[in-house]
Amino acid sequence: MAVEEEGLRVFQSVKIKIGEAKNIPPYPGPNRMRDCYCTVNLDQEEVFRTKIIEKSLCPFYGEDFYCEIPRSFRHLSFYIFDRDVFRRDSSIGKVAVKKEDLQKYHGKDTWFQLQPVSADSEVQGKVHLELRLSEVITDSGVISHKLATRVLECQGLPIVNGQCDPYAAVSLLGPSRSDAKKTKVKRKTNNPQFDEVFYFEVTRPLSYTKRQFDVEEEDVDKLALRVDLWNASNLKFGDEFLGGVRVPLRALGQAGVHDAWYFLQPRENGGKSVKVEELGSLRLNIVYTEDHVFPSEHYTPLRDLLLHSANVEPVSASAAHILGEVCREKQEAAIPLVRLFLHYGKIVPFISAIAHAEVNRTQDPNTIFRGNSLTSKCIDETMKLAGMHYLQVTLKPIIDEICTEHKPCEIDPVKLKESENLDTNRENLRQYVDRIFDVITTSGVRCPTVMCDIFFSLRESAATRFQVDQDVRYTAVSSFIFLRFFAPAILSPNLFHLRPHHPDPATSRTLTLISKTIQTLGSLAKSKSANFKESYMAAFYDYFNEQKYADAVKNFLDLISTSGKWDQRSIETPIMLKEGFMIKRAQGRNRFGMKNFKKRWFRLTNHEFTYHKTKGEGALCSIPIENILAVERLEEESFKMKNMFQVIQPERALYIQANNCVEARDWIDILTKVSQCNRKRLSTYHPSAYLNGHWLCCRLSADTAPGCTPCTGGLPANIQLDVDGDRETERIYSLFSTYMSKLIKMQEACGSKSVYDGPEQEEYSSFVIDDPQETYKTLKLVVSAVQTLEQQHTKYKRDKFKKTKIGSQEHPIGDKTFQCYIRQQSESSTYSI
Repeated sequence: MAVEEEGLRVFQSVKIKIGEAKNIPPYPGPNRMRDCYCTVNLDQEEVFRTKIIEKSLCPFYGEDFYCEIPRSFRHLSFYIFDRDVFRRDSSIGKVAVKKEDLQKYHGKDTWFQLQPVSADSEVQGKVHLELRLSEVITDSGVISHKLATRVLECQGLPIVNGQCDPYAAVSLLGPSRSDAKKTKVKRKTNNPQFDEVFYFEVTRPLSYTKRQFDVEEEDVDKLALRVDLWNASNLKFGDEFLGGVRVPLRALGQAGVHDAWYFLQPRENGGKSVKVEELGSLRLNIVYTEDHVFPSEHYTPLRDLLLHSANVEPVSASAAHILGEVCREKQEAAIPLVRLFLHYGKIVPFISAIAHAEVNRTQDPNTIFRGNSLTSKCIDETMKLAGMHYLQVTLKPIIDEICTEHKPCEIDPVKLKESENLDTNRENLRQYVDRIFDVITTSGVRCPTVMCDIFFSLRESAATRFQVDQDVRYTAVSSFIFLRFFAPAILSPNLFHLRPHHPDPATSRTLTLISKTIQTLGSLAKSKSANFKESYMAAFYDYFNEQKYADAVKNFLDLISTSGKWDQRSIETPIMLKEGFMIKRAQGRNRFGMKNFKKRWFRLTNHEFTYHKTKGEGALCSIPIENILAVERLEEESFKMKNMFQVIQPERALYIQANNCVEARDWIDILTKVSQCNRKRLSTYHPSAYLNGHWLCCRLSADTAPGCTPCTGGLPANIQLDVDGDRETERIYSLFSTYMSKLIKMQEACGSKSVYDGPEQEEYSSFVIDDPQETYKTLKLVVSAVQTLEQQHTKYKRDKFKKTKIGSQEHPIGDKTFQCYIRQQSESSTYSI
């Protein structure tokens, strides 16, 4: 989801590798070991949780997490928890990285020290304050000064134990000051509207006395206002601290007025005195990306250059191929290129062109597509995007069974446990391999069209290049579908969304053995036993040394590499798209109450959207996909609940609350995709609920009244359109900009090759340049397009900096920006004079 920003769309995403923790403090008991898991949080909102690693003080997680970030945030946080079966799970420590510091750790494996967690330090949100200093004449005629403090509102306060009933405590800090005032409590909201004013006398007349001693006038600049937010709790432990701000009165300036938003800060000295090194550390790899996407017309020159790549002769002189040459890793170039070409329906001719060129450069048919070339990376990425549902319907049932049954399958005599039998384990493993081999080789009819067309092109290029080798037409395809698609998905099902987490060590070992065997079966190698370094694997493979396995593989490869093959019957197969627990409001009831909200297990396939009392039970309600007229967010004020959305049907809307903002966005996206082609989709909807006889948004009383707000466009169901072309072009621009020095060096290499016909210079040997003149022409156009976009970005940053107003709702004052605010206000006053 993009944030609109003065004609730009800003996308945020984060990719995280959660490695391991070490030196976790032992449990204070005889066992000493802990059962730990790690959570990923946007500020205080949990968006991901790892599996629990039992009985370890150095837990290894090895889990990856990616998400599009649908809202603003201040910290990306990681918490280590210890599971407690009798009480609430206890937090051991945390890592909190400020948004502005994320680039420091971009793509680097980093060990972070765990910091203590305390209620006083767990703050988020912001507060809007207005201060005004005015003169007041007392009854005796003496001039006094009073400070009017207006607490307007707060946004994004943390939810404590499932509730937020906030109030603000306001006090003036200074010598002999102890007066504090409170707002009213606002119930069930983390975005309270207070709008209350408090008065403080800040300049006391000389006649004012206390304990018979004269008190001189106070220096206003030495005073400060303190505003603390609290959650009114019914628990015996007292109210919970939500955050606070300290505003020095010198912020009033000469005008005597101060109106600004502030980020809430932790309470000073609120944390416990715990030595940091006692809490252990956590290894993370964080890649945070912000894409600033201009209107589409800005990308036309670069986009046209890229999309024309398949038609350039030779293809090595095309803009897309050049991107692969200058990037440090081919994968960097492949991801946005594939998404861009998929979006515009040109992925097959592009991959066909670069694959044909690679095949013609290959000398040995046994090494075809074995390197990490741009071709292989682009095909990998295409299979991940277009083949994800294919994997789900083909492998997920059997992978789930393997992960649930925990049958022993270890066949290495050295690793065999005393209680296990080698023959039994071999039979267990053989049955699993047979079943997976069977579901793969009978799944050809479900292989997506785009993959079949690419495989057809690979097969034709390989067969034409190596006409003597009869098997190359099979190995060219099997090197992708088996070695780079099915085998990796079996080995790491969590990376292909087949399982939520990395399997436990024993199951992971089973999947490794299965993956090795399937990979060898699919490779059609002449000598099977030579593919295994381990003697026990070579012996196990004898089970499959029959011609029927090779025939099944060849029949499967023939089927998926036949151009134009597509059987619509494959669409009729129910594919599980997403499932999980959420909270739904009972449908068809007139009276609203919390008892109407119930936790249910939701399940979405390409046929229907259902919910169940719990996982595995029969459906309580089924909504056919064709009955989904729109899927939209529901305004928080409807039920005072966050992360709600609505599934609109012909008769009513189903109101659902997701567990967090990322999950809500994911559900909305996938429900929108799967229902995008419905004929009766709505063009307008009601963003708020129908309660107490009227719509809260437009106040209309008829429950059948047409919507008052245009529906959002959503993302189409077609894979070719399920991409933002401008965003991908922006990412490609960013890569070209990053590697501009290599583009210049490649231009130099073209010049060198054009005038010098001798041995190639070493510094230019890394580039593939088949036609120096054509490549130079393309490079010149690429550099020109990139420089034009660079100027646009520079102008945007300059204009944004000029318009940035510290203290505004978009840029609240933080712990390090108060001085910038004072300086900005001073410059503004000088300019006004």
